[in-house]
Amino acid sequence: MTIEPSKEAQFKQRFISVVADLRQNGLNDPEAMAHIGGLAVELSDALNQKSWVAVKQSMTPATYDELLATFQKRGTEYHKDGRTKLAYAIQLLSVSLVAFTQRSDADIAAGENLVDQLIDQAATRYRQVRPKH
Repeated sequence: MTIEPSKEAQFKQRFISVVADLRQNGLNDPEAMAHIGGLAVELSDALNQKSWVAVKQSMTPATYDELLATFQKRGTEYHKDGRTKLAYAIQLLSVSLVAFTQRSDADIAAGENLVDQLIDQAATRYRQVRPKH
């Protein structure tokens, strides 16, 4: 009889994998970084927050659930459509969002801090280079 790992353990494995891929590949991909920054800016502007971290801190449980469901739906759609860089950006914001609920794990807390810093840096860069309307 095999025992399935808990949802928390499964997430931790996925989170570690996403962070490792980010370090190895994502940081060196300007298009992916632009998507990450753009999504973070779009969400922070929509929720009247100054950063991705502030978005997460201000989120109600209902907003969290809605955003996570939207990320899952759009991420799947983008992946199927071959829009892998956008799907990658959504995946990163998704794992950051879920990590917020699993901070009691020291490894996830440390990784979340790293990911959130990167997301907010990408958002700052995006704000600097985006066309002004």
